[in-house]
Amino acid sequence: MDGLAGTLAVIDVDALRTRCQGILGFLDERKRRLFAANEALALGRGGVTAVSEASGIARSTIYRGIAELQTGGDGLGERLRRPGAGRKSAAERQPGLLPALRNIVEGAIRGDPESPLRWVSRSQRNIVAALAVQGFEVSQKLVGKMLHQLGYSCQANRKTNEGSRHPDRNAQFEYINATVKAALAAGQPAISVDAKKKELVGDFKNAGKELRPKGDPERVLVHDFEIKGQGKVAPYGVYDIGANEGWVNVGVSADTAEFAVESICRWWQRLGKARYPEAKSLVITADCGGSNGARVRLWKRELQRFANETALEVTVNHLPPGTSKWNRIEHRLFAYISQNWRGKPLVSHQVIIQLIGSTTTGTGLTVTCDIDASQYRRGIKVSKAEMAALNIQPHTFHGEWNYTIRPNQRPP
Repeated sequence: MDGLAGTLAVIDVDALRTRCQGILGFLDERKRRLFAANEALALGRGGVTAVSEASGIARSTIYRGIAELQTGGDGLGERLRRPGAGRKSAAERQPGLLPALRNIVEGAIRGDPESPLRWVSRSQRNIVAALAVQGFEVSQKLVGKMLHQLGYSCQANRKTNEGSRHPDRNAQFEYINATVKAALAAGQPAISVDAKKKELVGDFKNAGKELRPKGDPERVLVHDFEIKGQGKVAPYGVYDIGANEGWVNVGVSADTAEFAVESICRWWQRLGKARYPEAKSLVITADCGGSNGARVRLWKRELQRFANETALEVTVNHLPPGTSKWNRIEHRLFAYISQNWRGKPLVSHQVIIQLIGSTTTGTGLTVTCDIDASQYRRGIKVSKAEMAALNIQPHTFHGEWNYTIRPNQRPP
């Protein structure tokens, strides 16, 4: 030991430590072992102790590296350690860990009332707590790795269930497509209509992001309570399928069938009549529910008024129940409006008009917009006598979804 101590005295451990710190961070486990062994051999007697002190690598590891250098190989190939080396995995140290994890997660997914995760978030933190109750010691990182091995990953909800699927759903889509194609081929207008969701007017948070100076987001209200005097708006859209042109009537009152048909009237007076001066008919595709629903009597009565005033033969095709997302206006007009105003608070009616009216696409979509300040009353009843007076003809294929309303008097 005295001789070893004397040798260590002449080795500059600080310089050796500096050299090790400069290179070890770039090496994997095997290369660090061989580097330390090579340094120890170069230093001679006492080199192993000095390198161990300077690098923090165990003496046994350095001796193993020396053996590898002296034998000219270790037979590991691409491996860093020999087979069986290193710590055993948590699953090996704790038998039953993997099955316990699987039972906890699958029980929560199946709705097992005995599962510890039945009524809480299936987060890694909660899974660690549930495993701890059963006597297992794991970390969130380890749980994440094990869940990956079992084929699990974090996923959001996906809207795919459409409720009851009508047996003639596909046939109705084909019927609508054929009707629209025939109208466009004859030079007659065909439109898709729907009401966009109501929006609060004011400096409220609007989903999405827009460019601003870093660290300077636009300040908006914390709450989402309606501001007295500003209220909400109900945008009702009309999409001209043949012209790729949108019209949005922004109502400040109730979204009723009267408002829906008035929006179509305003589209016709503002855009449709000039674009289709020779039009004799109009095809409307609409959802099966809402203010323009197939069962709404007021919708049909107001369409009769529209047909009388314009002398147009109005054909309505409703999308099957539960398929409103397939309405053309949703992905041809409303989707682009939402993109255009994302991250922008809808602080006033004027701002809403400008944001909707400035919506365009590379395929040529243009949008015209205006405010409808009229007040529309809810709860209007349409009698059986009024319904009997309508000049409405149900089609032979699903007449409850497809019908034509013809003028029953000369237009004023």
